[in-house]
Amino acid sequence: MGSFSIWHWLIVLVFMFSFPLILKFCGIGAHAVRMKNTRTGQIKKGFWGFSWTYLFFGFWVPLIRAELGVAALHLLFTLVTGGLWQLIVSFLYNKQYTNRLLEKGFHFNDSDSLNNIAATRIGVELR
Repeated sequence: MGSFSIWHWLIVLVFMFSFPLILKFCGIGAHAVRMKNTRTGQIKKGFWGFSWTYLFFGFWVPLIRAELGVAALHLLFTLVTGGLWQLIVSFLYNKQYTNRLLEKGFHFNDSDSLNNIAATRIGVELR
């Protein structure tokens, strides 16, 4: 009675790996919108919603997205707060990233309905 069998551990592992997928299918998680910079023609994805990627990988996300200054600050704050920063920013990062893209000259370049949803969720007006 005091030990777990292999089946108990298997159930725990299946739950751990399926939990993010279940939440994603329930609408909890990141949503993407295509964005385009009219000056450079560059196309990127903007996001809103909870960032599972940031939760699991932390400062590596802005580092891979070529936001070196943001990555350095996030690493520092994660170390200072003992990881609490990473949990909190998982709720904020996607919106902040998309706002930084908008500041750099990108605009929403997806379907009209998705552009409207993204603008509403990010809290900006469509141009």
